[in-house]
Amino acid sequence: MAAATQSLSLSKPSPLSPPLTTTTTTTTTRYFSSFLSDNTPRKPLFITSSKNNPISDIILSNKPKQNDDDFFINDDDKPREECGVVGIYGDSEASRLCYLALHALQHRGQEGAGIVTVNNNVLQSITGVGLVSDVFNESKLDQLPGNLAIGHVRYSTAGQSMLKNVQPFVAGYRFGSVGVAHNGNLVNYRTLRAKLEEKGSIFNTTSDTEVVLHLIATSKHRPFILRIVDACEKLEGAYSIVFVTEDKLVAVRDPFGFRPLVMGRRSNGAVVFASETCALDLIEATYEREVFPGEVIVVDNNGIQSLCLMSHPQPKQCIFEHIYFALPNSVVFGRSVYESRSRFGEILATESPVDCDVVIAVPDSGVVAALGYAAKAGVPFQQGLIRSHYVGRTFIEPSQKIRDFGVKLKLSPVRAVLEGKRVVVVDDSIVRGTTSSKIVRLLKEAGAKEVHMRIASPPIIGSCYYGVDTPSSEELISNRMSVDEIRDFIGSDSLAFLPINSLHNMLANDSPNFCYACFSGKYPVEPRELKVKRVGDFIDDGLNGSLEQIDGGWVQANRNTKEVNAPTGL
Repeated sequence: MAAATQSLSLSKPSPLSPPLTTTTTTTTTRYFSSFLSDNTPRKPLFITSSKNNPISDIILSNKPKQNDDDFFINDDDKPREECGVVGIYGDSEASRLCYLALHALQHRGQEGAGIVTVNNNVLQSITGVGLVSDVFNESKLDQLPGNLAIGHVRYSTAGQSMLKNVQPFVAGYRFGSVGVAHNGNLVNYRTLRAKLEEKGSIFNTTSDTEVVLHLIATSKHRPFILRIVDACEKLEGAYSIVFVTEDKLVAVRDPFGFRPLVMGRRSNGAVVFASETCALDLIEATYEREVFPGEVIVVDNNGIQSLCLMSHPQPKQCIFEHIYFALPNSVVFGRSVYESRSRFGEILATESPVDCDVVIAVPDSGVVAALGYAAKAGVPFQQGLIRSHYVGRTFIEPSQKIRDFGVKLKLSPVRAVLEGKRVVVVDDSIVRGTTSSKIVRLLKEAGAKEVHMRIASPPIIGSCYYGVDTPSSEELISNRMSVDEIRDFIGSDSLAFLPINSLHNMLANDSPNFCYACFSGKYPVEPRELKVKRVGDFIDDGLNGSLEQIDGGWVQANRNTKEVNAPTGL
């Protein structure tokens, strides 16, 4: 494949800090032997360290499945983003900057975190289950010297987060070693994995990210960058990926640009890649541009090189980044998330007005849209619901059942704001409808005279296969009920969604560049397999068996999709 290239200048990286001693009791040297396909002498390729609580894992894994009325802190009836990625080249404190950037991206995944750095041509990795602050501390970061690093925060959709599935992944093959952190979801994962297994590949996880590593290792091309291009040409679906080798940082975005990835630069010349600009802001890196759909960017001592992965079609960027996932202070797909959400609220106030006394939001994702609604409607915005930021992943529930316990634990109504008032409550989306019904009931029990729900997105009728964890289409309330039926189900006095045509008009010339599959059921990349892997990983450590035997990890693909009988395309 002929790849167009472009070279840009890059300041020389800061000198490496003196290597720090690695604590041998918490690290192990490993070989990824399944990638070695010849008799090339093996050398230590990378060092890994992991942090986990095995007792906690045992307790949680044997916990009975909770029903819909039970409170489960990670199941709050919202779509879930899979993860966030960071890459840094040219700063002697790369691991600490990566740690801070992951903090800024913590909203994109709270189940696991990891960092890989390069020191003396050895990739060193620390990963763990939990929040960034749970996994890393000063002593851990001291074990990660170097001026080159990548990082990852992860969200898992089913079962417990198992340590072996926490990224970045690091592997060795006959030409060196490579680390990878991936945001997205591959719709041809089963096909690719089956073909690779037929050729002898051995998989250690259920993550589609591992497929990418195997494709790189088995590529016939010699230069690493061409191995990446060769591998990515076989992938279908969504992927924004950062790779690290002994001397290179590489960023790749799929041809449709489903998931975001931006590039910035620090004042010392260090280059930074991140899922959102909020990560750049925290580490004082200046936003330069997006990684273009279908682009591969290579950063090394020679500067920055840009290659065209393949001729790319019309971009199909995830509209839910602007509706829910990204932080309001981020710029995503070249647009301010704050301004987008404010406009969503203004549209609702214009097209679905109602006589009301106060506008409130479902915090935190509904706040900006509610501010836009209130400003346009000329009605005061107040905090009618207070969110608790101190709710952990586990809790002790009283033996006497309390109705709506989970919602009450997270959201507290303010009676002084609500009592006797006609209330408009703005939320970003409705998925199953269960949380919305509980919120309406809370508001009315707190004295609200009327409750009018306004949703700052169109109705969700289809599952996402591109890196967003949504329920199956049968579970989506808007796929089963009309707006009036949903209103009756949640108990509100009125209900209105953001009209899809108004969303298109607001985006103007950018409208064709977004993906609306969850609102329309029309998929830019149709899944070629009858069942598609849910976002995240679902196989527990030590569990053996075929992929088909694992419950909870697969969702039915689009009903118009036919099963592929024979894997193709490798």
